[in-house]
Amino acid sequence: MAEPLLAIRGLRKRFGGLLATDQVDLNVVEGETYAIIGPNGAGKTTLIGQLAGELRPDAGAIRFAGRDVTRLDAPRRCRLGLARSFQITSIFPDFSALANVALAVQAHAGGSFRFWRPAAGERSLTEPARAVLDSVGLGGRADVLAANLAHGEQRQLEIAMALATKPRLLLLDEPVAGMGLDESQRMVRFLGTLKGHVTIVLVEHDMDAVFTLADRISVMVYGKIIATGTPREVRGNPDVRRAYLGEEVPSPC
Repeated sequence: MAEPLLAIRGLRKRFGGLLATDQVDLNVVEGETYAIIGPNGAGKTTLIGQLAGELRPDAGAIRFAGRDVTRLDAPRRCRLGLARSFQITSIFPDFSALANVALAVQAHAGGSFRFWRPAAGERSLTEPARAVLDSVGLGGRADVLAANLAHGEQRQLEIAMALATKPRLLLLDEPVAGMGLDESQRMVRFLGTLKGHVTIVLVEHDMDAVFTLADRISVMVYGKIIATGTPREVRGNPDVRRAYLGEEVPSPC
């Protein structure tokens, strides 16, 4: 079997008396959409932060594309092809949608988000930025200030910024958080168009989104992975149904 794109071994992270991730092992295969679910406080966002390079684990190892990246910071991981979006939308509200994505293009090329050149018409930045906006369905909103976009559009814009870095693996933390039904369904359809084109690790509470998108799912409870499998396998797992899905499992007796 080919080496997984992302391999996590024995990952541990403690905050005082709280063990947020406890000996986490995961393999993510290139091209798949891999969901991580669990109740609030399970450690999912802490895990994503460690994968992105924003939190350093206390123990364990992270390998990405065959390379040990455990001690690399977030910018260096991004340059290797690992990008993330956040649970709370992280955009520049006073810039247009086009300028936001152009910033990401500039950063990927080795520039800095701190030194945004006011030359928003620079073709080497705006042409790839427009192409990414078109790909996420925001081409017609390129000149709108990010602050004036609908909430669902802002989440799409954030993902567009991540895609502008040309990632091999995209970490998505609650991409449908705060959305109404229509916006959520549009986001799920959009994420479905990415399947097979970019590897995705998805943290999400919306089970309809998870079971629609995921090829495989891991369930976290109190920092531990208690089950991993296909959506069908996870849905039928009695431990998962008790611990997370909130279902009573009949006794076999």
